[in-house]
Amino acid sequence: MSTVLIGTSGYSYTEWIGPVYTQGTRREDFLAHYAQLFPTVELNFSYYRMPEATQLAAMHKSAPSLQFSIKAHQSLTHTIDPASWREQALLFSHAIEPLAHNQVLSAVLLQFPYSFHYEIAERKYLDSLLKALAPFPLAIEFRNSSWYNNRTLDSLRQRNIALASLDMPSVKGNPPMMDVKTSNSLAYIRLHGRNEETWWGSDRASRYDYLYSAKELASLLGRIQSFTTHTQKVLIYFNNHRRGQAVANALMLYQLAVGGKVCDLPGQASSISM
Repeated sequence: MSTVLIGTSGYSYTEWIGPVYTQGTRREDFLAHYAQLFPTVELNFSYYRMPEATQLAAMHKSAPSLQFSIKAHQSLTHTIDPASWREQALLFSHAIEPLAHNQVLSAVLLQFPYSFHYEIAERKYLDSLLKALAPFPLAIEFRNSSWYNNRTLDSLRQRNIALASLDMPSVKGNPPMMDVKTSNSLAYIRLHGRNEETWWGSDRASRYDYLYSAKELASLLGRIQSFTTHTQKVLIYFNNHRRGQAVANALMLYQLAVGGKVCDLPGQASSISM
């Protein structure tokens, strides 16, 4: 059976003091406390600022049992400069090497914006970027539905790259929710919440202010199980991070998955107060 790892997108939220971290917990101790709850985390600070090798090595040292996924820096996905992206890719690759060397790098997530269309220039760029990052396990999240076609899927299968499965509101402008296996080694599921009313035209805090119900999470078990056949690792991250709701839902899904015998789930899971 596959290894299924459940965690959250990000962990260093001061608003989690109380719901997740006890009062008085220092920010530099957040990760060690997080690792007592989950076996994996998706790092997203790396999108906003280029990570550094010493920084990621220190994070691994503070939580040696934790598996990391890391979002690619925005210079590789959103603010692409044809003259300098290769240098940025090299910087990023050097930064994440300590995680890869210590075998705790589960995936690099390439999240592309809606403005990244299925056009010749973008396709050529993506091909070059995937080659530059080929030594690492990769997952791709497309926000533009034009990428959801057989040619894209076949290309990802040839490269053994996971197409991220998304859970988000079914509103105009969002890509389809498709669970398609494109890698034998990795599946990647991201749960953003289902706030239809606040998805567009609101701030990010309102967009991700959502708590999945037990019924909604139970309905995800079939989607997860569809990946566990002939896929070595399934990564699941909750991005509904407001007020620690991602943590509550990740723990709830953990218990549902264990009870439903979807697979064995390594790591610890304990209750928190919401």
